[in-house]
Amino acid sequence: MKPLVVKLGGSTAYHVEMKSWIGAIAQAAMPLVVVPGGGPFADQVRNAQARMRFSDRAAHFMAILAMEQMGFALAEMHPRLVPARSLADMGSALSAGKIPVWLPYELCRGAGDIPESWDMTSDSLGAWLAGRIGARSLLLIKQTDACADSVEHLAERGIVDALLPDMLGGGTDLYIAGPRSLQDAAPTLAAGRIPGTRIPQSRNLTKGAA
Repeated sequence: MKPLVVKLGGSTAYHVEMKSWIGAIAQAAMPLVVVPGGGPFADQVRNAQARMRFSDRAAHFMAILAMEQMGFALAEMHPRLVPARSLADMGSALSAGKIPVWLPYELCRGAGDIPESWDMTSDSLGAWLAGRIGARSLLLIKQTDACADSVEHLAERGIVDALLPDMLGGGTDLYIAGPRSLQDAAPTLAAGRIPGTRIPQSRNLTKGAA
């Protein structure tokens, strides 16, 4: 079965919903890989760049390392979650019934198809990873709910990053889950289904079922 990639937004870091989402993810019946957002660690990179004036390229890699810091924090929140740096690590974790939490620096460091700028957030890195591992779907967990709008329109509104429409492969379905989806997320994932709203990848909107 193709895995589901779940990007858990760093904006949830200091909210009570974080533990609830982790608990729901841990009950997933399908193979699943977690992509951590950068959260407060990435915020510190932004603050430091404003004062130290280092390049966006340096900030890009520092923000990816911020995702790794968040990943270590997430992996401690449930025994089923384990850190994973490589595709081999992910495969081993999935084979053991675990849920790998991606530590992205190793895979991203030499990737020529990843723009080195703030436009490339964990949203688009989740899409990039989904393409690499042949994921059937990408679920973005946000602090806001989304209607069945196009991914392009969501990017224009700032709900997803600007590069996501280009980074998301045509073979990967996109879902967004916000606070309204949390209540039923655990039984939904335990049943092998995806919580949230399916997002069309073009402006020709076709509503999908979660």
